[in-house]
Amino acid sequence: MTDPLLPELLALALEAARRAGALLRDGRPADLGVAATKSSPIDVVTEMDIAAEKLITGFLAEHRPDDGVLGEEGSATEGSSGIRWVIDPLDGTVNYLYGLPTWAVSIAAERDGETVVGVVEAPMRRETYRAVLGGGAFANDVPLRCRPAPPLDEALVSTGFNYVATVRTHQADVARRLIPRLRDIRRGGSAAIDLSDVAAGRLDGYYERGLSPWDFAAGDLIAREAGASTGGRPGQAPSGELTIAASPGVFEPLQALLEDFGAWHD
Repeated sequence: MTDPLLPELLALALEAARRAGALLRDGRPADLGVAATKSSPIDVVTEMDIAAEKLITGFLAEHRPDDGVLGEEGSATEGSSGIRWVIDPLDGTVNYLYGLPTWAVSIAAERDGETVVGVVEAPMRRETYRAVLGGGAFANDVPLRCRPAPPLDEALVSTGFNYVATVRTHQADVARRLIPRLRDIRRGGSAAIDLSDVAAGRLDGYYERGLSPWDFAAGDLIAREAGASTGGRPGQAPSGELTIAASPGVFEPLQALLEDFGAWHD
């Protein structure tokens, strides 16, 4: 890393994610309940989502008060430095609510609109995924590389489903049509971890419709820095319309099928 700002941003993201991950892991109440809902009654926020975002934003503001922030639980400031932090304090909230281990803290730093640092902290896995633009991707300091691409019918692909029932119904139909073309499909419940698993070679691909920037900002960079291809619809970047990450030889045929099946619309 020749840019002196990037190590600073990475160190802050790692420390903020570590602190939030420890809070979530060690501070989870036995009687944890739903604090609010978002898009539907099953799209939930817990008191711990809110507490983790407050911890992260407070830590970043202490060290870089002029930066902007975009957080899932409502934090939003413009900033004046050209740096914006994109934060999901608890990706996989429903898993966390039920005591399932697949959840993570996701923190990305953008400079002038381009993601330059990404950190995904997965406390129950004891893994921290990180990447800096142009500097590769790592998990606990071990370099990551996506899997060599198998034929599509031997690819293990993960996805996620929306919390709005009508949208989820169409997504289930897309998955039904995909399953015969793949080795199998997984549904983990955390976009940040799915993208990191593509980077780590634990999945051949991942796709999902309906993500927000905080869901994929860090994981997308980690996947790309591990050699994966990422995007949305043909010729487009990942977005709420469609996000895809896969080994390069899997990406193109998977993207083509998703386009044909209408995975980008409800």
